[in-house]
Amino acid sequence: MKAQESTTAAPDEALPGTPASSLWHHPDFLRFWFGETVSLFGSQVSNLAVPLTAIATFHASDAQVGLLRFLQLAPYIGFAMIFGAWADRVRRRHVMIGTNLVRTALVGLVPLLAALHALSMPLLSAIACAVGIASVLFDVSWMPYAPTLVADRRQHVEVSAKMGMSSSASDVAGPGLAGLLVSALSAPTALLVDAASYAVSVASLLTIRTKEPRPTPAARRNLPQEMREGLAWVLRTRILRWLALIGFCCNFSMITVWTMFLLYGTHDLRLAPSVVGAVFATASVGGLLGALVSRAVIARFPLGRVYFGAQTALLLGPTAIALAAGPKAVIVGLVTGSFFTTYLGLGIANVIIVSLRQATTPPALLSRMTACFRMLLFGGGALGGLTAGLLSQAIGVRHALVAAAAFSAAVVVALAASPVCRLRELPR
Repeated sequence: MKAQESTTAAPDEALPGTPASSLWHHPDFLRFWFGETVSLFGSQVSNLAVPLTAIATFHASDAQVGLLRFLQLAPYIGFAMIFGAWADRVRRRHVMIGTNLVRTALVGLVPLLAALHALSMPLLSAIACAVGIASVLFDVSWMPYAPTLVADRRQHVEVSAKMGMSSSASDVAGPGLAGLLVSALSAPTALLVDAASYAVSVASLLTIRTKEPRPTPAARRNLPQEMREGLAWVLRTRILRWLALIGFCCNFSMITVWTMFLLYGTHDLRLAPSVVGAVFATASVGGLLGALVSRAVIARFPLGRVYFGAQTALLLGPTAIALAAGPKAVIVGLVTGSFFTTYLGLGIANVIIVSLRQATTPPALLSRMTACFRMLLFGGGALGGLTAGLLSQAIGVRHALVAAAAFSAAVVVALAASPVCRLRELPR
C-alpha cells in the first residue's frame, strides 16, 4: 500500500522513456523476481485463509477477526524502525533467507496443529503475529536489496514496475486460489501453499551470484540514534513526508474496507469462500492492469498528475461498496467494480511511490527509510483492521462501510495539497 519542485535529470540518468537494456537479460534479478513472486502468491493465500480459519473453525466475531488482522500487521509498528536500522549494517540477502525459513516453519505449523486438533484462536493469533514479525525483517531488507542487483539506475523504475506486476498478479490469482483451496481442503490446510512459497523464495535467493555491497562500517553503534536518523530523513524530506502521510491514510482505508467486506460477505451475504476469493481475484485484475501500464503512462504524462489520478481512484473506490444495495448479485458486482478501481490506482501509484522513495534516499539510509514507511503504512493497515472489526460490531457492517468510504473520500482533499502531485519527473 502504499514522491518538491520538478528537476532535470543528470546526464547519466534516464528520463522517462529513455531506452535501457531490459531486465529480461539479467539472470540474478530474474531469480530474485521469481522467488519473490512465488512468495507473494503464497502470502495472498494466507491473507484470506488465516481470517477464514478463524471464522470457519472458531466462529470468530467481527471484533476477533479485526484483532487478528491487527496482530498480523502490528509488528510493523513496533519493530520496523529497529529492524530497519539493523538491516542497514548487514548483508540483506542473508537476512531474507533466514526470515523466510522462519516463516516456512511458522505457517506450516498451523495445518499441523489443526490436524492434531491442537489449534486454538489464541494460538492462531500468536502465530499470525510471529509471522508478522518475520515479515517486517524481510520487508525492510528486500526493497533496498532489489536495486543492488541492477547497476544501471535507468532500470530502477523497471525494477519497481516488475515487482509491482508481481504484486498485482498475486493479488489476482492469490485470493481466488485461496478461496478454491479453502473450499476444497479447509482453511488451515490451504496455508501449506504459503509455507511452500517461502521455501521457493529461499531456494531462489541461494542461487543469486551478484555480490551484495558490503555495508559501510561505523565507528560505533547507536541504535536509537540510527532510528532517529531514518525517521528524521523521512519527516524532513518534503516528498517522503507527504508520501508517508497519504500512504498511511490509503492503507488504513484499504485494510478497513477489505476486512469489512470479508465480514459482510461471510456473515451477512453468506458467500462461500470460493466466491469471496473470486471477488478479490477479479477485482485485482485492476492492480495487474495498473502495473502493466504504469511505465507507459508515466512516460507520457507528468509524474505528479499520474500519482494524483491513481491515488484518487484508490481513495474513491470504496464509495461504490457503501452505495451497493439490491439483489446479492448486484451487490457482488458493485463490490467487484469498487475493488477493481482501487487496485487499478494502487498498481500505478506503487510504481511511482517506490521509485520516488529510492530516488530521494541515499544508499546508507535505504533500509531505515523503508522501515519508516513500513511502520507507517502497515501501521495504518493494522489500525484499519482493528477499526473494521470494532466498528462493524458496534454499528453494524453496512453502516461501518459507509463511514469507511466517507473517510477515504475525505483524504482526497489532503492528496490535492501534496507537492508530489506537482512533480513532472523523478528528482535527481
